[in-house]
Amino acid sequence: MTITPDTKNWTWVLERPCPECGFAAGAIAREEIPILLRANAEAWRRYFADTGAEAVRTRPEPAKWSPLEYACHVRDCNKVYLLRVELMLNEDDPEYPNWDQDTTAVEDEYHAQDPDKVFAEVLDTTEAIAARFETVSADQWERTGHRGDGSDFTIESLARYFVHDPIHHLWDVTGRRHEG
Repeated sequence: MTITPDTKNWTWVLERPCPECGFAAGAIAREEIPILLRANAEAWRRYFADTGAEAVRTRPEPAKWSPLEYACHVRDCNKVYLLRVELMLNEDDPEYPNWDQDTTAVEDEYHAQDPDKVFAEVLDTTEAIAARFETVSADQWERTGHRGDGSDFTIESLARYFVHDPIHHLWDVTGRRHEG
């Protein structure tokens, strides 16, 4: 993996375009987040439709995930961040449960999962979190939460930080920088 989404020094994602994928999370309107998430899921759909099952399972190099492993990660990020948003909406300044993405990849055997099932789950989980962001009211965007490492977020900063993840991982897979 080229980025580690759950690092303590995360604010750079909001301050400047990503030097790898080109996405500028700080430059988008929060109303664009569900649109970007759905467009990204559609791009994953096209990629999976155009790529054979064997190719999506193949790692381009030993230390870099296969497209299937990235898709599993995107699916699981959708679930984790939806939970974080729900906690922020329903509790005052919650601490999110810890999530070790690398442990999850190994324990859940990302490499051995069914590509068709994973892709369907990417679509479903993307729709769930995109729809949830659409229901956040103006005053709720400033509700807070934090990780166990002390990183603090508002729903808006979490949403901007989060939307970079699937966009970046599509770049990891396709090499195409985000335009827009």
